Formats: sequence, structure tokens, C-alpha cells
Amino acid sequence: MNRRTRMMCGAAVLVAVLFCGFSGWVYGQAHDDGSLAYSASRDRALTAGRERVAQLNTLDVRHTDAGLKQWLDASTGVLHDKLAATRTTDRTTLTDAGTSARGTVTDAALTALDDRAGTASLIATVDVAITAKGGTATTDRKRFAASLARTPDGWKVTALTAVPVGKEGA
Repeated sequence: MNRRTRMMCGAAVLVAVLFCGFSGWVYGQAHDDGSLAYSASRDRALTAGRERVAQLNTLDVRHTDAGLKQWLDASTGVLHDKLAATRTTDRTTLTDAGTSARGTVTDAALTALDDRAGTASLIATVDVAITAKGGTATTDRKRFAASLARTPDGWKVTALTAVPVGKEGA
């Protein structure tokens, strides 16, 4: 090997060592970064919020009691109290209507997260497949705004509001 080749190899090794050292330092800084914990909390809230909104838009009329329990399990606070108070009436109304619904969240995002207070706000687009008593199925696309609260059982919905869709040109 000539002198120039040895110098090039040495420089390449030095650059590789410096790069590894810098990468290790960056990783060490990020590992203790509070933003990682915040990001993980945001991801958990978003995932749970998507699941809870889908649950609150789903009910199989053949299993009305199980569906109403699922609604209660997905909610907390004022929404939970309201669903619990109207459960008997809801059961009768839903059974008489004979309509089943299955909600699928197609897109969602957190618009706010207060990790310390354990609250979050979410917007979601939901496709709701509705099967009428006669078996005719239709799909409605709906938009919702949801308020979430962290509970010992995970994130749950405290409020769910339909967001009106604007008309084109308005």
C-alpha cells in the first residue's frame, strides 16, 4: 500500500468513528428526551380514540345488550352517565328499529393533548355501514369531534359530537 492509500483508509476510519460517536450521542440525548414520552402518549390516545369512536358507532341489533355495554365501556364522564341513564329506552328503540350499524374510522387525528391533565381532543371520519331490518345495507360517511379522558382503563370518550359537513361553494 502506498502512502496515499494508507492516508485515505485512515481518514475513512476516522470519519466512521466520528459518525458512530455522534450517532451514539444523539441517541443518548433522544433516549432521555421528554418528547418521546409525549409522542408515545399521543399515539396511545389516538389509537384508543379511534377504537372508542368506532365502538360508539357500532351496534348489532341481534346483540343489543352487548352493544350497549360496549358503548358504556367506550365512554366515561357525562357521556357514560347519559348512556347509562337512557340504556333501557335505547334498548327498546334500537330493538324496535331492527337496524344494525358498524362504524369504521377511516381517518383520525388528535387536535389537542394535555398529557398532565389526561385529556385530549380528536377529530375522526367514520364510515357507518347501516343494515336495515329488511337487510338493505347503506354506508354513511360521518365526521365527529370527540373529547377523551385518560382513565385507569385507558383513554375513553367523554363527549362525541357530529361535525356538519359544509356544502360545496358555501
